[in-house]
Amino acid sequence: MAWQLTNRCSCRCLHCCEESGPERAWKSELSRDEAVRIAREAAEMGIPYAAFGGGEPLGVAHVWDVFETLVSGGTLLKIETDGLLIDERALARLKELKPASIQISLDGAAAETHEALRPGSRFRDVVKTIDRLARAGLEPEAVFIPTKLNAGEAAQTYELASSLGARVFVTGPLMRLGRAALDWERLAPSDEDWRACVAALKDVESRLGNRTRLSVYPWDILVEMKTRLDSPQAMILVVPDGKVKLLNALPFAAADLRKVSLASAWEMAKSAWSSPEVRDFILRAQTDRSLLAHANECWSLSSR
Repeated sequence: MAWQLTNRCSCRCLHCCEESGPERAWKSELSRDEAVRIAREAAEMGIPYAAFGGGEPLGVAHVWDVFETLVSGGTLLKIETDGLLIDERALARLKELKPASIQISLDGAAAETHEALRPGSRFRDVVKTIDRLARAGLEPEAVFIPTKLNAGEAAQTYELASSLGARVFVTGPLMRLGRAALDWERLAPSDEDWRACVAALKDVESRLGNRTRLSVYPWDILVEMKTRLDSPQAMILVVPDGKVKLLNALPFAAADLRKVSLASAWEMAKSAWSSPEVRDFILRAQTDRSLLAHANECWSLSSR
């Protein structure tokens, strides 16, 4: 399962899929008791892997209670974070939890580039966090989102991440969602520029050997939507108010965890992939890009 505990974040990234920010928490976000109950249900169901994104998960006061509940039940953690809140105390707690993956956003090889794309971030602190996690044996992964503003620094950013001890350098096409969709013409690199970016990264990978693996996500959001329609992934997305979505690009809420159990929500989500509304939305979005502006909404499925 993927889980967004909050939509609040200390940064206001230009390319954010979720349109998160310092004042962007949802008024209806789950309480501690609600979130821990869902975590307990996830562990009891045997869900093997829970990925936390955002908003910034480490900015939620009860995030550690959620993490500990999942891990004690055998669920592995993936944590996507801006890295700004990992102090020595947080580092010690992470070492106890033994997360399968900690991903830190690194969107440039220089402070000017990274901070221009991620207003509110602090490049120097991000670099220190990746280094600190690596020294602690937590094998951080660096995540680079390509735009017109930073694609030319992709290779240098990969080299920097490797020098800091990152286990993996993760990238993929810019997703036409959230703020990126709103500012697409200014931010989106051309297909040619994206291919050049990948070629430069693969050249770095060949020089680095096995030191830092390169992971390039193969699809843009439109291809992913169409692919998942024919072959849904075994995953649900829980948004901050407990609604269950199929995919971050799809505005449909298949269930509400304030009203049904997680086990019931899984069954409802599986059925939702067969809904004519979902199929129609995905197929229309292939040519009508304006539909992607609704990604962060939660529509009811009348035909479920």
